[in-house]
Amino acid sequence: MEPKGINQNGKGLVIFFALTFGWSWLFWIAITLLNPHESSLLITSLRYIGGIGPLLSTIILVHFKESRDISKNYWKRVIDFRRISGRWYAAIFLIVPALAGLAALLDIISNGWGIRLESAIQIAEQPWMIITFPIFILLFGPVPEELGWRGYALDRLQFRWNALISSLVLGTAWALWHIPLFFIEGTYQYNLGFGSLNFWIFMGSLIPQAILITWVYNNTQRSTLAAILFHFMGNFIGELFELSQTAMIYQFALWIAVSILVVSVWGPKKLAREKGDVAKT
Repeated sequence: MEPKGINQNGKGLVIFFALTFGWSWLFWIAITLLNPHESSLLITSLRYIGGIGPLLSTIILVHFKESRDISKNYWKRVIDFRRISGRWYAAIFLIVPALAGLAALLDIISNGWGIRLESAIQIAEQPWMIITFPIFILLFGPVPEELGWRGYALDRLQFRWNALISSLVLGTAWALWHIPLFFIEGTYQYNLGFGSLNFWIFMGSLIPQAILITWVYNNTQRSTLAAILFHFMGNFIGELFELSQTAMIYQFALWIAVSILVVSVWGPKKLAREKGDVAKT
C-alpha cells in the first residue's frame, strides 16, 4: 500500500527539486562571488537562507498546491513524537555514535589516531554551549532539510519506486545539493576540499545514510521527526568528534555495510518489516 495523505501528482516532485536546487544554489553561488572578507554575518545569513531551500519549496507546495487534510497530515508527522517507539528512538540515537566509535577503534587498532575530542572538550568547558550547540546543529541542517527531503519528497518517490530505489534517488539528489558549499569558506564541506578523498567519502556516505533514514521513517509511521533526529545525530557527532581520514574510510564502509544489512533483513520494497507501516498516517 502506498502512503496515505499525500498527493500522487508527479509534477509536485519535479517542482520540489527545481525550487530546492534553484533557491539554494542561487544564494550559495552568490556567496562565492562575494569578497571572502565580507561581513561574516552577511555570509552566514546567506548560507542559512540558501539552506532553507527544501523547507521553502515544501511550504509552497504543501500550503498552496495541496488540500487542507494533506497539509494537516504533513505537520502532524513533524511533531507527533508518539509515532516513534522506544526501540526506534534507540536506533536513531545510537547508530551514528556506534559507527563513529567503531570506525575510530578500527583505526586505533591499525596504529592510527582514530578520533580527536578537542571540540567535545571545548563545549564541555563552556556550559552554555551544551544547550546552544545542539540547537544550532538542529536548525542549520536537519530541520530545514528533512522537512523537505523526507517530509515531502520521499513519499512521492515511493509512489514511483520501491523504498530502496527511492532512497538511492533521494540520496543522490541530497549529495549533489551540497556541492556549492564546497566552495564557501568556513563551511564543513569547504574544509573537506572539493574533489579530495574526503569529498568523495562525504558525498558517497549520504546515499547509505539516505537508505537508513528511509528505513527509520518507514518503520515509524512516516515520522518526519524521526528523520530530523537521525540527520541531527549525523551532524552532531560529525561536528563534536573529529575522525582521522582512515577512520572516515572505515565509517564509510560501515555505513554501506549497515545499509546492506538493513536492505537484506527488511527488504528493498518497503525497508519495513511490519506490514502496513508505510501506509499509516
